[in-house]
Amino acid sequence: MRSRSLLLALICLLALPVLAAEADKKDVKDKEKDPFVSGTFSGLKFRSIGPAYCSGRIGDLAVNPNKPSEYYVAVASGHVWKTVNAGTTWTPVFDKHGAYSIGCVAMDPANPNVVWIGTGENNHQRSVSYGDGVYKSVDGGKSWKHMGLKESRHIGMIAVDPRDSRVVYVAAEGSVWGPGGDRGLYKTEDGGATWNKVLEISENTGVNNVVLDPRCPDRIYATSEQRRAHVFTKIGGGPETAIHKSEDAGKTWRKLTSGLPSGHMGGIGLAVSPVNPDVVYAMIEAANDESGFYRSTDRGESWSKMSNHASSGQYYNEIYCDPKNVDKVYSVETFSFVTADGGKTWQRLSNNGRHVDDHVIWIDPADTDHFLIGGDGGLYESWDAGATYEFKHNLPVTQFYRVNVDNSLPFYYVFGGTQDNNSMGGPSRTTSTQGIVNADWFVTQGGDGFWTAVDPTNPNIVYAEAQYGNMCRYDRQSGESIDIRPEPRPGEKTYRWYWDTPLMISPHAPARLYCAANKVFRSDDRGDTWTVISDDLTAQIDRNTIPVMGKYWSVDAVAKDVSISQYGVIVALDESPLRENLLYAGTDDGLIQISEDARTWRKAGEFPGVPANTYVSDIQADRFNEQVVYAAFDNHKRDDFKPYLLKSADKGKTWTSIAGNLPERGTVYTVIQDHVNPDLLFAGTEFGVFFTVDAGRKWVQLTGDLPTVAVFDIAIQRRENDLVLATFGRGFYILDDYSALRQVTPEMLQADAQLFPARDALMYIQSRGLSSQGSSYYAAKNPPFGATFTYYLKDAPKTRRQIRQEKEAELFKEGKPIPQPSLDELRTEEREEKPHLLFTITDASGQVVRTIATRAVKGFNRVTWDLRYAPTTPVQLKDDTFDPLAESRGGVLAMPGAYTVSMALVTDGRSKPLAGPVPFEAVVLNNATLPAPDRAELVAFQKQAAELARTMMGSERLADEMLKRLAHIRQALAATPAAPAALTERARTLVLELDQVLFTFRGQEAKASAEEIPPAAVPLNDRLSAMTYSMWRSTSKPTGTARTAYEILQKEFPPVLQAITRIYQTDLPQLEREVEAAGAPWTPGRLPVLK
Repeated sequence: MRSRSLLLALICLLALPVLAAEADKKDVKDKEKDPFVSGTFSGLKFRSIGPAYCSGRIGDLAVNPNKPSEYYVAVASGHVWKTVNAGTTWTPVFDKHGAYSIGCVAMDPANPNVVWIGTGENNHQRSVSYGDGVYKSVDGGKSWKHMGLKESRHIGMIAVDPRDSRVVYVAAEGSVWGPGGDRGLYKTEDGGATWNKVLEISENTGVNNVVLDPRCPDRIYATSEQRRAHVFTKIGGGPETAIHKSEDAGKTWRKLTSGLPSGHMGGIGLAVSPVNPDVVYAMIEAANDESGFYRSTDRGESWSKMSNHASSGQYYNEIYCDPKNVDKVYSVETFSFVTADGGKTWQRLSNNGRHVDDHVIWIDPADTDHFLIGGDGGLYESWDAGATYEFKHNLPVTQFYRVNVDNSLPFYYVFGGTQDNNSMGGPSRTTSTQGIVNADWFVTQGGDGFWTAVDPTNPNIVYAEAQYGNMCRYDRQSGESIDIRPEPRPGEKTYRWYWDTPLMISPHAPARLYCAANKVFRSDDRGDTWTVISDDLTAQIDRNTIPVMGKYWSVDAVAKDVSISQYGVIVALDESPLRENLLYAGTDDGLIQISEDARTWRKAGEFPGVPANTYVSDIQADRFNEQVVYAAFDNHKRDDFKPYLLKSADKGKTWTSIAGNLPERGTVYTVIQDHVNPDLLFAGTEFGVFFTVDAGRKWVQLTGDLPTVAVFDIAIQRRENDLVLATFGRGFYILDDYSALRQVTPEMLQADAQLFPARDALMYIQSRGLSSQGSSYYAAKNPPFGATFTYYLKDAPKTRRQIRQEKEAELFKEGKPIPQPSLDELRTEEREEKPHLLFTITDASGQVVRTIATRAVKGFNRVTWDLRYAPTTPVQLKDDTFDPLAESRGGVLAMPGAYTVSMALVTDGRSKPLAGPVPFEAVVLNNATLPAPDRAELVAFQKQAAELARTMMGSERLADEMLKRLAHIRQALAATPAAPAALTERARTLVLELDQVLFTFRGQEAKASAEEIPPAAVPLNDRLSAMTYSMWRSTSKPTGTARTAYEILQKEFPPVLQAITRIYQTDLPQLEREVEAAGAPWTPGRLPVLK
């Protein structure tokens, strides 16, 4: 009995792995079947609207030494871009990987197709983002492979051994917000397959520079940098910052000290002169007034302080040696400087038409007056040593902190504040075919930009911010601006303002403003006067009582608390749209305070799972239930990247997490609720935007045409149902009309198909932008013109070939015999039409006005009708092949009014209705100065003209085709000796007649311009152009000229049509029959007869 029990237990144990494997397979299949995943919604495409006029922070450059017009740009928080034509055009080459923040980019000196990227911006200022290690491309940026050092956070520099491409050094700075991780100098000798840490300092200190001696690459210089930043403080240096040297390719190291600062050092910029590698330069930020520029002439063994010139190590301290002059060195900083005497004296590099805050310079070794320089305002190129600059105005990599929208008509405007590129506004779309161009944007406030609020009743009243609460009221109509920041009352101490100060308009009174420092302020007169409505709402913690890197730091510590906000400030603010004076204020030290009367305040309850004193990144009062409020928390500056997103159902007394399945690595910066469906929420995170339709139980990322990038803020334009994102590094993105997401449920996703309600389609004539501006002219796309339909398809049908190949792949995998298809089966596969969707547009009378075919793709997708009737122009085939998906340019603009759209699936020529009809409206934009007084009369005339044009163009094409047939006939008769001569003469007569017909259409061919031809009869086509061309681009009533042309054509064209008809129906067929009887070789259009 016992033996049997043991045997059963053993069988069960042996079966466990099999059962587990089957369970895993089931889980995978279940996930594959689950439609509530990102891929289902990838057809909902975001649209970048720029801007590019201000560009954004450039961190590094890698230029092909053999072809300087080809280079890579590392954008601080906007990925990597490549140009092959000196910046005329750009391609983003690193958009969908594990990081968007880039510290450095390096090109293999032996092979320009091999490029290395170090992710994580290599400084420690307040807005720095992090990365996930090192990437490598071996095909010029077309593809990338992650090569390791995932926990390095910030990479300062990468150096490739010029003798051996397999040898690469990586200066890993490590996290600026915490200890440990991949920190130090790493070396690979196998192209990145494995790494060895060759220089280790401590858990708090990494390496930010690695420079190889070009004469002897085994001689390496590296700088370690001790630094730490948190919400409450920043330490810019320490005792572990130093310059290190190795003579044996990193096996052993010595710290260089002779002549260098003896106290704590901060950021160090390091460079070896390529002219004389014995000369090494260092720019050092140090305590005790020892900051300065240092030079060594003996390979770093001893140093001389050349001057006191230094810069901020937290943001700059990068130096570059001139490739021809050993004494010339550039320092990139707020205003960049250059020395020509080894650092003794410095001259400011010109900022003629150029932004400040530089981070990288590349000097052309063939012409040192030519250089590229990049900074917070983008990339510039100079050919005259900086006297003048060309700005690369086509890189849309702006870092936005905030976004808001207005209610402008016909198109709303988008506003936001940026890192060092002002607060600004611009249109969400335009009437131009080009889209949104740089000139469409305008600045509302200078400096670093932040919150914007726009009066919902008057879009000309705009409130905009610069750093530290420097807010203004901007008049969009006149361009005037007036400062309105609250200032201390008599006897009151100055306020503690946050870098990114909250500013909002009350949803209950458009003239009422709220803003906050350490206290909350209210204005009821658009900022003219302010009332303090709270005491200090922060935790009032003395930041000097908190240890950093295990120590308490003196006031004399390197750059202590420099360029960082004071601690204890309000950073999030909202008012309930349902109850006036119900206010929420969140602080940087982890508190949420609530007021229900705009006078008295109480602290919110505990936040489960959220570490104490965590920064409150956003607060959103519920739009449907005054008891409900949402809060996001950001703890990344303590090296904690978890998503903290909470909800309270009792005005902040108790809280529960709604982070659900949000990725563990991805701070939540913002949350916003839909204004129709209370369970539909959107969250902006470190790596993109997510939505939930069940109030936070399950989240799905929206990825359509949106790069992997931080979304710091989100706005919803309620009229248009648009979702507008502020990304920190790629500008603004818009998801046009997200309303379909309101209807997403598990049941809906199990339906075969669904066609969602469509918003009104605006009818207007698209304007023409500036032409001939060259390839560098930047324009962001408008949404497609017309009526856009959003639909869902559960599954896309497969063709016979696809089904066969899938079965064959499975059999091949299992090692089983594969049946071979017959020739007939293969021919059937060849003839099968690909499945596609067919959308049918019907007007109010039930008449079908247009059909649109598109590929059948599973998930959510969109298709657009251009609001035009079906085309009347002759059909053009591609490769003489029928294509059911071929796009055709529409005909005349349709009538405004009510329409419906239906969706069907076409498989192998058979149509199956899927969804609809769904009603929608075509609405005139009314932007014309002289619109037609009777739109119906206009459209009726356009239809008549279009029908006349259809007949004329078809007839002309037919005449051309008959001429080709006659040319073949004449050639065949020439090859038929027995053919009667009369046939040849008749063919010639028909050719002459058709030539005359075509001359009537086209007239005399002009040598240059038709106006240079002496007076002659007006060709029919000229009349046709006069009638149709102007109507294609106008909604005014038809001109008298157009109507006259129509009337003339109605008289002059019928005789021509009669001649063409006679030749086509009578003369040519009769001739072809007689040619066939004469035994002539076959000609096109003639049926041969078997005798």
